[in-house]
Amino acid sequence: MGQDDEAVENYVKVYEVSDKKAQLATKVAEKELSLISDIDVDNDYCLYVGIPFCPTRCLYCSFTSYPIAQYEKKAAEYIKTLKKELDYIAEVYKDKRLVSVYIGGGTPTSISHELLDELLTHIDSAFDLSQCKEFTVEAGRPDSITKDKLMVMKNHNISRISINPQTMNDETLKVIGRAHTVEQTVEAFKLARECGFDNINMDLIAGLPGEDIKSMENTLAQIKELAPESLTVHSLAIKRAANLKQQLGEYAEEIHQDVNEMLDVVSDVAAELGMEPYYLYRQKNIGGNLENVGYSKEGLECLYNILIMEEITDIIAAGAGASTKVTYHAENRVERVENCKSVDDYITRFDEMLERKKKEFK
Repeated sequence: MGQDDEAVENYVKVYEVSDKKAQLATKVAEKELSLISDIDVDNDYCLYVGIPFCPTRCLYCSFTSYPIAQYEKKAAEYIKTLKKELDYIAEVYKDKRLVSVYIGGGTPTSISHELLDELLTHIDSAFDLSQCKEFTVEAGRPDSITKDKLMVMKNHNISRISINPQTMNDETLKVIGRAHTVEQTVEAFKLARECGFDNINMDLIAGLPGEDIKSMENTLAQIKELAPESLTVHSLAIKRAANLKQQLGEYAEEIHQDVNEMLDVVSDVAAELGMEPYYLYRQKNIGGNLENVGYSKEGLECLYNILIMEEITDIIAAGAGASTKVTYHAENRVERVENCKSVDDYITRFDEMLERKKKEFK
């Protein structure tokens, strides 16, 4: 019996999972080990930058997110405050190696291309990016993507973007409040290709209200035509802060159908696209007690996704709702430093949040 076979057998025996799930976990573990082999856990760190604005709030979303139409006038002040926090982080971590930058949200591309350029210019000047292995921006909502914004990102050498449809079925998009169409997703993806992006991720959610295995097959057929470099599939999680939790009675009979089968189909299509699983994780209240899996083509995996889950390096986070993770390996513990979730509080209570970081960084 080989080492892998023994690991799978032990996994099945101890955790009482299927042989297929054990093989997936073992395969991901091996991939992760190879990708983090040159990470210095004591001297490397990742930077997360949160942009808490979106075109609309999705039904399932529990992240810090505010409608950009209502907060557009405060966006400039938010970026101004964010730059101050970034300056502090850059100074404190100037002697460490920044290996990954991830700008998430919300939807970072909700802000104007001018503000996006201002933010990226500031990161370029404040941090030493010479040894940074990747720079990701979540351009998640297709209805927030413009050529101007794509070119701003391209000019700042952003190496990886996400264009996240969650589903390629128009009726479901209406139900979950995405406020864009499948056609807009296709147009945004093709525009990104025209602008020169060659590492594009797409997120999908299995188990959305009203969707079954045929819905997922339709989504995947269209994803296959677009041929992204990576694909992340999430099992629907009903989170406390999401509107879906409050309106569960309306959708209870429509969700979590065929989710495990959906994940299997995603795995098959990912393999057809030349992708392998490289990270997975589970959330509370996840549909069918399943998992979220990231697939990628060789050499285009997202290091940040691994490091944020494995918690082996510091993840220093800036912005409203951002959560910093500071690792203490000698004591086998991770401490979190939370920022205010409210945009208004983030701006008005900035000094208080900076003190939280200062106290932990000592």
